[in-house]
Parts: sequence; structure tokens; C-alpha cells
Amino acid sequence: MAQPQVLTPPSRPPRESHARSWRGIGWGFIVKLIVMGLINALGVMAILSAFSAQSWILLGVTAALVIAADIVYFTKRALPLKYLMPGLVFLLVFQVFVFGYTAYIAFTNYGTGHAGSQEQAVDAALIQGERRIEGSETYPLSVVERFGEYGLAINDDGDIRVGSADSPLTDAGAAPAGQAPTSVDGWTVIPRTQVITDQQLQTTIEALRVPFSDDPNDGSIRTRDGSTGVLYTPTMVWDADAGTITDTVNGTVYTADDAIGSFVADDGTRLPAGWYVNVGFDNFLRVFTDPSLAGPLLSVTGWTFAFAAGSVIISFGLGLVFALVFNDPRVRARKYLRTLIILPYAFPAFMSALLFRGMFNAEFGVINDLFFFGSQINWLGDPWLAKAAVLWVNVWLSFPYWFLVCTGALQALPSDTLEAASIDGAGRWRQFRSIVLPLLLVSTAPLAISSFAFSFNNFTVIYMFNAGGPAIPGAPYTLGSTDILISAIYRVSGVAGGAADYGLASALSIIVFIVVGVISAVAFRQTRKLEEFQ
Repeated sequence: MAQPQVLTPPSRPPRESHARSWRGIGWGFIVKLIVMGLINALGVMAILSAFSAQSWILLGVTAALVIAADIVYFTKRALPLKYLMPGLVFLLVFQVFVFGYTAYIAFTNYGTGHAGSQEQAVDAALIQGERRIEGSETYPLSVVERFGEYGLAINDDGDIRVGSADSPLTDAGAAPAGQAPTSVDGWTVIPRTQVITDQQLQTTIEALRVPFSDDPNDGSIRTRDGSTGVLYTPTMVWDADAGTITDTVNGTVYTADDAIGSFVADDGTRLPAGWYVNVGFDNFLRVFTDPSLAGPLLSVTGWTFAFAAGSVIISFGLGLVFALVFNDPRVRARKYLRTLIILPYAFPAFMSALLFRGMFNAEFGVINDLFFFGSQINWLGDPWLAKAAVLWVNVWLSFPYWFLVCTGALQALPSDTLEAASIDGAGRWRQFRSIVLPLLLVSTAPLAISSFAFSFNNFTVIYMFNAGGPAIPGAPYTLGSTDILISAIYRVSGVAGGAADYGLASALSIIVFIVVGVISAVAFRQTRKLEEFQ
């Protein structure tokens, strides 16, 4: 009788030590922990900053992104998102957010005189009208500093009060009456000798204004010598209940108009300081209905299309001609000649524009000296000559690109097709018109569309060559004859100086985006017809 077989349980592998388990985690996981820790720390800082600024949309978006990042990178199910999420975040921040914020600004009056809230506009109006009252009390004063911020500490009948430009005076202890404070809790008192000898510090202190209290009607403390403070009170009086600012000098009453974001008097005059409000489609309507703006913008728009189309067509034509010439094996030293052709493309565009600006100078430019026998041709001052000159500069910079593209496209053409056409009796012109050019356009048409969009927004050449000049007589925002829409937007935004109108600039940006998008969509749709030549 067979003995029953005894089954022995499988031996359990020895338990790994804690040290070996820790080594099994791997350096990759440790690096991921460190990186995600930094991302979470930065996210928390951004959330706290948004909370302090009461920017709830930014707070919610930041919190959602941080939580999403933690979920994606600490779970195994979202493997594709581990690679896609960085790109998606950059797309959201640098594309979607920028476009959305531009669209939001386009529906406001944000700009010079309308850059803050109504509360900030009230403070600005009262500050601009502050005057020292004759015989007003002076206070012993010391200049103080905290974390790089300067402030003023006064002795108000034995009570020390300290504040800065952003925080009104608050109680900070006691001191003998009639003496400047020698120590202030939480602040460092700057020695009097340093205030006198440091010219830069003296200038900063003279411009410093410390609110006397939370009520803007109470004025502010200012100093000229750094040892005594004087109370400046506003000639404007703010009535929060009525929403009015009254000029006590002439009795004019300015009423808050939320429709335009300004304080307006009965005679139509406004205070310089206003606030930004939603104005609907007013900025878009101004582009087409304001006579002083619509005319110059129409001229700029027409030139923009002409500049972009001319740059692409002429550059493509020149590049194609040179590509055909140097594609002929009978041309000697083709490699060296091709290198010379592409040199303008390798040179920085802004430097080329600056060099051509000097070459086209009417007095000492080499263009007039070498090609026009020293004639005083005002290339940069005449509107039409300036347009021709800047178009030439852009063609000079862009035709080597088309030379490279066309050279590659020509070398990729099927030789058997050309040989068959030659056997059938087609001449060179017939081959070019019926075979070479259609096949060339199949590969270059999308690039021509992108080149058109690039030239449509080629700010560098316009600004560096002639800054959009010469000026259009009577045009607002100093618009120039060679300005294209992107440089016109730059001028309207006020970045180059003068009054800024970010709302109008954003509206123009949206219009340009729509125009370029529509043209590109239509052009790409038409290029599909070229596929039948393949």
C-alpha cells in the first residue's frame, strides 16, 4: 500500500530588510518627491498671494492645477497625462490665459487714467489736491525703515505715531513731548546725519507721503528736511454716501459715473484720475466709428495687407529664381554661392534693420551716395519711399528662407516626370508652368501662409527700421505711414510713451487675431486643391 504523500508548503522567501526596501524605491521616486514638493510649495505660495489679493479666479485655477498635478504624478492610472500635463499647463498659462485676459481687457476702458479701482481713483484725486494749510501744526519727526520700506514717525504731543506710504499712521508708544522719536517698535530709526548726506535718500523722503488716517479726507504727513513733519490736507472732499468729490476752492462737484469710470462735473469736465469699468463693445465700435481713428487705422490696415502680401510674393519669387539658377549643375561653385545667398537669413533681423536705417539716411546714407549719385532722397521722411524701403528690407531678410525651401523642393521633384515631359516635347517653360510650379506649391503653400501671418505681425523690422514713421498728419497715438497693425497696437498701448489705452489695444489685437485666423483657414482650405497634382 502506497504511503500518502505529504505536501510541504512552499518555502517563504526571506523578508527584505528595511534598508533593501528603501533602496527598492529608487532615485527616480525620490527626485519626483522633491520636484512635486517644490511644485506644491510654489502652488501654495501662489494661492496665498491670490487670497491676499482677493483674486478668486486665479486662486481656484492654481489650486486645481496643483491638485491635478498631485493626482497625475502619484497614481499609476494616468500614465499618458504624466507626459502631456506639462505641455497642457504651458498651453493654458501662455496661450489660453493670455488670450482670455486680452479679451477681458478689450471690453474695459483700462488705460491711462483708468488703471485702478474707484477707491484708488479717490485717493489719487485727493492726493493731487493736497495743500499745506497756513499756520498748520508741525510735528517732530524721524525717518524710519523696515524691510526696505521707508516711513515717517512723528511725536504727536507725547504719542509716537508711525506709518508708511501704504499704511496710515498708527500708535507706536510714547516719548517726551517736543522731541523726535529715537526708537520705534518694529522700525529702525535712520540717523539724521544719514538723511542729510544721502542725496538719493533725501529725494525719496521728500516724495514720501504717509496718510494721517484711514479717512483720505484727513490728508497726509510730509517732510522736506527729515526732522519735522507737516500736515497736508486735500482741497478735494470725498463724500462716500453721495459718491461725489467737491473742490473746496471753486465749489465744483464731481459725481462718480460708473458707465465711463470717471468723476464728471455738470459742465462735462472730468478729474484726471478714474477707474476701469466694463464698457462692452465700445472699443470695437471706436475702431470703425471714430473718424479721427478709423481713417488712420484703415490706412494702416491696407498697408499691413500690402506689406505682408508683397513680402511673401516678392521673397518667394526671388528665392525661386535663385533656387532654379543654382539648381542647374552647369553653375560652378554652387556651394559657395548658396552660402552667400543665405547670409542675410543668418544675420539678426533687428541688426539688419538698424544697418539699413543708416544706409537709407538722406544725408549720409550709402544708398543715395552709391546708387543715386549723392542725391538727397528722403527715404525715411516720405511716406511712399519709406514703405518701399521697409518692404525692400523685409524682402532682403526673407528671400534666403524661400531660397532654401525652394532648393529643397526642387531637389525632391520626381525626375522621371520631368524626363517624360521632355520626351513628349514640353519645353522648359512648359515644364515649369505645368509640372514644376504646381508640385512646388504643394509643399510651399502652407509655408507661404505661415510666412504671410509672420509678415502680418512683423513688428521687429517695422519698429527697428523707421519706428513706423513718418507720422500720419492728425492721426491719434502718433500713428505712422509704415506702421502695420501690430506696431499700431504697440503705440495705442502706450508702451512707447504717451497715454495708454489698453482696452483699445486689446480690441485691435482680437481683431487682428480673427483676421489672420480667417485668412489662414481659407488659405489652407484652398491649398487642398493642390494635392491633385501629386
